[in-house]
Order: sequence, then structure tokens, then C-alpha cells
Amino acid sequence: MAGTARTRWPWISLLLSAALVCNPVGFDFLHSAFFAGELLARNIAQPIVLTALAIMAVAIGLEWLVRSLIARSRARGVTN
Repeated sequence: MAGTARTRWPWISLLLSAALVCNPVGFDFLHSAFFAGELLARNIAQPIVLTALAIMAVAIGLEWLVRSLIARSRARGVTN
């Protein structure tokens, strides 16, 4: 496959995470979780946002691991 560059960078998960955060609903949740004036709004939104961030971090880590394993096996010549 001439001309195709394989990378270990987890760009699919990063783009999905950016799309989830960088929209009006994502910005509103982030604002509610960390900058809201009401304590109740912060207490409700913070666990949701922190759980979503943890899930995104796990997805990014898994994609990086899979890409690393594929790159390593291709370097050994196991697959095309």
C-alpha cells in the first residue's frame, strides 16, 4: 500500500471527543459542571462530566493500544 501513512495517534477517538465537547450542549454541560453559580447544578453536572471524560480517556487509550499492536504486527510482517 504505497502512499498510506499508518499512525498510532488515536485521531478517531480524539475527533469524537472534540465533537462531543465543542458543541452548544457540551459547552453548557461544562459550564454547569464547573462555573455555575448554583451549588446544586454543579453537584449534578460534575459527576456526569467527569464520567464522560473518563470514558473518553479510556476510548482514546484503547484506540492507541490497538493501533500500536497493529503497527507492531505489521512491522514484523504478520499482516499486509
